Amino acid sequence: MAKVPENAKGPNKKEALDETIELGKVRTLSIRNFRAVGSSPVVVDIDNIVVLVGPNNAGKSSILRAYEVVMAEGGKAGQLTIDDFPNGEIDPDNLPEIVLETEVAGDPPAKKWLINADGKRLVRERWRFDKPGPGTRQGWNPSLGEGGDWDTSKPWGFANVANARRPQPHAVKAFDSPEEQAKQISDIVLTLVKDRAKAIPSEDGEGTEFAALSERLRAFQAKVLDQTKEDIEGIEAKLTEMLAGVFAEHVVKFDPAVAQLDELKLFTDGQMRVGPKDGYKSPLEMQGSGARRCLLWSVLRIISESDKKNVGRPHLLLIDEPELCLHPRAVREACAVLYDLADKAGWQVMITTHHPAFIDLARDNKTIVRVERDVAGDVSGTTLFRPSTAKLSDNDKKNLKLLNIYDPYVAEFFFGGNVVLVEGDTEYSVFKLVASELLESGDASPISAMLLRDLMVVRARGKATLVSLAKILNHFGSRYSILHDADTETITVKDKKTGQEKVQKNPAWTVNRSIVQEADLAPDPARVRVVCSIGNFEVAYLDYTTESEKPSLAVAAISQPGEPRDRVIALLHALVDHAQPLPNGSGDSRELFGKMDDVAAV
Repeated sequence: MAKVPENAKGPNKKEALDETIELGKVRTLSIRNFRAVGSSPVVVDIDNIVVLVGPNNAGKSSILRAYEVVMAEGGKAGQLTIDDFPNGEIDPDNLPEIVLETEVAGDPPAKKWLINADGKRLVRERWRFDKPGPGTRQGWNPSLGEGGDWDTSKPWGFANVANARRPQPHAVKAFDSPEEQAKQISDIVLTLVKDRAKAIPSEDGEGTEFAALSERLRAFQAKVLDQTKEDIEGIEAKLTEMLAGVFAEHVVKFDPAVAQLDELKLFTDGQMRVGPKDGYKSPLEMQGSGARRCLLWSVLRIISESDKKNVGRPHLLLIDEPELCLHPRAVREACAVLYDLADKAGWQVMITTHHPAFIDLARDNKTIVRVERDVAGDVSGTTLFRPSTAKLSDNDKKNLKLLNIYDPYVAEFFFGGNVVLVEGDTEYSVFKLVASELLESGDASPISAMLLRDLMVVRARGKATLVSLAKILNHFGSRYSILHDADTETITVKDKKTGQEKVQKNPAWTVNRSIVQEADLAPDPARVRVVCSIGNFEVAYLDYTTESEKPSLAVAAISQPGEPRDRVIALLHALVDHAQPLPNGSGDSRELFGKMDDVAAV
């Protein structure tokens, strides 16, 4: 998908269009000079699920708010205050600007607005604000200049008509009032009802009742205008005559606004009440925050399980920190609801979060964007991950799906840090304990406290999964380290038929080469360190071997001063600071396995 910076130009060649156009999904949102976002545009490629991660106060909520602003054009919520301008000042050279690309659905605008890209018909619109209040909307015209330019007019004309051609936003903010939260839940329920109402088939089987009613309304409007034509023309003539005495050569024309049926309210605002089966049921806004949030997820779950895509107008859920007020089990349930909402109900979802459980690595329908603010205060948005470009194999997805089940926190590395990938619980437990004790003692030497505080140890829970995780980290150019067991080239096993022992090739041995190969595919391989424990972790550093109770024995082995503890600290130091030497018991995997031959695919 093409980005939409200030100097964006239209496509240079025509592309074949899909016969089936998705219902008006948003494809790209670009923001500049809006709240915390500076003059460098933050461009978000919008998938079915967009997860915005990053530190507090980095600008994530500003991205959600930007879409609300453009969709509220013509209303109070679509107006900016002076606080929405960078630093609360109006800089004519750096005015707030929001650019939106949307797939065309249903009633297309004039042909001049259509952009052909990736087999889709798109419309690109820009909102600019030169002062507090409403902004000015323009459309991108591919036929202007050399490849296109911003036109002085706008697609679809009036704001209410244009808004109806884009996904309807449902914003759930982190700290809305109880009344606003209750309204959000009721509105989503009414949305479901309205969509179903518009899909009711007509009695004659030709189309829907809604379409038939809409056609009857248009016919009635035309009849009314025809019968009142003389009255309207008489009023116009009299007003023109009266005006002529003051404004020569001016005329008055009356242009009656034609009502669109999809703008009519099919129902009044609904109210949801909760209470004992046979007792008083109070309004939802009188319930606690946890109850309101649980009801929200319940409503969204019902919609996600309806399994009817593209019924009526498309929808975009904007939710700020969905993990708030939820029990840990409810967090996992909320994550599943959001993904199913996109998979089954066809909604688009954009969330901000600080919780790794909301990043499901095994799903195909998500984009992860990290929003950061640098020391100068400038906000940037980097698309960290898209499955379509990460090129994960079916085996990778299987590994990640299992890992997500065992450890929902594995995606924590998307939130930043000095990432160290390890095979299992033993290495994880030992490194976490050592880092914690060094920080608590106030003497992190020889490892700096800064490196330890930012340490992110990720358990792959399997050697092959290290390769899958490395693919993801390579995708967004991370600096990281991998620690894996070298294992042995062969293993002794019992023959199932004879019961006798025999020697065979160790499958884990060939994975060593696959790990090195993937590390070398990083954008900058020098930023990736791959280290192996000779044999395994316990043999290499702790001077013992065991087949059970591995984490607890390892923790006990490094709890006292001595060589095992010193070797583990030196190993951790080398993994977070790539300039440090490796301790005895470890090896550079590139040197040991970089030239292995006859390696099976993982």
